[in-house]
Amino acid sequence: MKITGIKTFVCHAYRTNWVFVKVLTDEAGLYGVGEATLEYKEATIVSACQDLERDMLGKDPRDIEAIWHSNYRDAYWRGGPVLMSAISAIDIALWDILGKSLGVPVWRLLGGRVRDKVPCYANAWFAGAKEPEEFAEKAAEAIETAGWKGLKWDPFGTAYRQLEPQAFRKAMRCIEMVYEAVDGRAEILIEGHGRFDLPTALRIANALEAFNILWFEESIIPDTIEAIADLRSRVKVPLSFGERLYNTWQFRTLLEARGADFVQPDVSHAGGITELRKIAAIAESHHIPFCPHNPSGPVANAATLQLAASQPGFYLLETMANDVPWRRDVCDEAVTLHDGEMHIPADRPGIGVDINEAAIAKHPYQPISLRHYKGTLTEIRPADATAFFN
Repeated sequence: MKITGIKTFVCHAYRTNWVFVKVLTDEAGLYGVGEATLEYKEATIVSACQDLERDMLGKDPRDIEAIWHSNYRDAYWRGGPVLMSAISAIDIALWDILGKSLGVPVWRLLGGRVRDKVPCYANAWFAGAKEPEEFAEKAAEAIETAGWKGLKWDPFGTAYRQLEPQAFRKAMRCIEMVYEAVDGRAEILIEGHGRFDLPTALRIANALEAFNILWFEESIIPDTIEAIADLRSRVKVPLSFGERLYNTWQFRTLLEARGADFVQPDVSHAGGITELRKIAAIAESHHIPFCPHNPSGPVANAATLQLAASQPGFYLLETMANDVPWRRDVCDEAVTLHDGEMHIPADRPGIGVDINEAAIAKHPYQPISLRHYKGTLTEIRPADATAFFN
């Protein structure tokens, strides 16, 4: 079996553009799909995948570890979000090929299942909310309709580095109202989006103690692991970190510095399935829960579910409570959510999902600029928001 090419597909999804990858082989009908959704850098990712294609032609797609290291080493400029996202998508597709060629799910190749469902916390549950009272209403509705195990959101408006007194009070009021609306039925997770300096993050973290949150995510600008480790040593609130780290070496440094209580690598940015299972092992050796970042498209979600099935230290799955309605058209994703737990496909070979090229073509790439800190707190316009799970 040989690799004959790589195809990329970009699909507009309102808050981002999904970037899907197909790795083709010389066996009729056998290919693998991956995802490299990197917000605001979609055209760059497509070019990176094309660059990697040259050295992959003619290789056996089942030699996953060798191809991973070849792609990483031969790039010369190692690491970073662009290269690692391209490597990630290709790696996911190779695991998909291997599973399909053997007629088994990827979780079987990773050592089998330790669970058949995973507890989920919701992102995007707050679509349309702007004021604290609206967030509280949305929170109660989300818990009652889907039974989510946790709710995550960013209550900090347009703040960057510092938080003005009025914005600080409004954020804390929003958190308090959601906390009361949830009333212990689910965990509260606060998103920082990596935008605060150390004194501001420290002030926020201390205030969050009153709400018994599960974690404060990306509480500080993610450029220095030393800063996040410093913050963790000074606060009682648990901290999560890792969506903007891109390989095992960075996660090893984070955990050795004792910088996080939960780690959040992204399967579409941190090296794919190959690298995330290694990151999971490092986290497990530190008794740190493994909670991958997972706000992207259906292929990334499917790959993350394969890891969730097979990793003992997997704790909680991020899930988009709402997404664009055409998500159902561009893939054959079969997501089942019951009482806040997502069931892992047991009988689909590979990663368990495929993409529809014709449907993707109906939603071509649209340039999107960063929306965080721009005055809107909604991930998806209410008119477009649709639950994608069954």
